[in-house]
Amino acid sequence: MSLFNNLTQEKCPVCKEKLTTYKSDILLSHVIKSCPQDHYEKEFIPSLEGYVEHYKVATK
Repeated sequence: MSLFNNLTQEKCPVCKEKLTTYKSDILLSHVIKSCPQDHYEKEFIPSLEGYVEHYKVATK
């Protein structure tokens, strides 16, 4: 079963760490997942019927 979990677990495209879920509203089906290092955020918006991805760019 751990192989299945490893294949289905979403990861950050920058640092390859597992995305964590927070600020989820189950009643509205609005789910936000983010990288623990704050590189990347993935948000499911039911009204758009799709995902919105945010990359955080380092500034100098």
